[in-house]
Amino acid sequence: MSQSLVIVDTGCANIASVYFACQRLGIKTEVSDNKQRIKAASRLILPGVGHAQVAMDNLKQKDLIETLTQLQQPVLGICLGMQLMTSHTAENNQPAPLATLNLIDTHIEPLITANLPLPHMGWNQITQLKHPIFKGIAAQSYVYFVHSYAAPLSTATIAQCKYGQPFSAAIAERNFIGVQFHPEKSARVGLTLLQNFMEYNG
Repeated sequence: MSQSLVIVDTGCANIASVYFACQRLGIKTEVSDNKQRIKAASRLILPGVGHAQVAMDNLKQKDLIETLTQLQQPVLGICLGMQLMTSHTAENNQPAPLATLNLIDTHIEPLITANLPLPHMGWNQITQLKHPIFKGIAAQSYVYFVHSYAAPLSTATIAQCKYGQPFSAAIAERNFIGVQFHPEKSARVGLTLLQNFMEYNG
C-alpha cells in the first residue's frame, strides 16, 4: 500500500519548508485541514512555529481538536507542533497554563539557560537516542533548534539536548512522536529522520 503524508494546516508558519523537505525525499505530500483527508492519511506531520495560544485557537477554529486526539496512525510533531502534543504549556504567561492536545504525558516550561541567550537558536547536539525514528543517526549528531520553551526530561523522552540545562529534544508515546528541533532545516540528519518516520509502523 502506498504511503500518503498529510501536513496538518495549523495556520502557523513553517509549513512550506516542511512540505519541500518531504518533496525532496520523493514523499507524496499534501497540506490540509480537511478532517477526512487527515483521517485517511497513513502518516501525519503537525508543524508549527510561533505561539501555542494562536496555534490552539487555529485548531479549535478549524474544528480539528477531536480529530487529532483520535488519530491512530503515526504522527510527527515538529517544534511548536511537538509542544502542542503535550498536556499543557507555560508559554502563555498567564496564571494558569494553556491546555494543549494531551497526546504525550509531559508538559512545556520555560527553558532555563543560565547566561546563554534566548531563544535557543542554531545547531546543537542530540544524545540518548531511544526510538526507531533515529535509525542510522549517530548520537552527538547536530540538528537545528529555534525555541525558548521545552519539555523537561521524563519517561516520554527519546532524545536529549543540553542548552543551559538538559531538555527533551524528542518525545514519544504510542503513535505520537515529537521533535523540538527542525528536521527540515537539519540537513542530512533531518532528512534521515523524516525518511525513518515514513517507514515507522509503531
